[in-house]
Amino acid sequence: MTDMLTELQAIIRDRQQSPQPGSYTSKLFDAGINRIAQKVGEEATETIVAALGQGRDEQIAEISDLFYHTLVLMAQLGISLDDINAELRQRHQPK
Repeated sequence: MTDMLTELQAIIRDRQQSPQPGSYTSKLFDAGINRIAQKVGEEATETIVAALGQGRDEQIAEISDLFYHTLVLMAQLGISLDDINAELRQRHQPK
């Protein structure tokens, strides 16, 4: 079974390389890094609000939005999930 984050990363990269008319992801890439980063910030704030006072379903929805927009930002920056996994693995190596 493919990890959904890996699958979503592939879809996002495809939209980046082959923009699709009407695609929200393609529109984000067209808008550029400033808009993408702004969306990550907005979603982070919405995640915090949900965590502090909303139910589980809304918390899951907002965290999912944050993950999605973060993946778009990562694609724009040329960063992959493998890069993040490697960084996290390095941080947890015995010293």
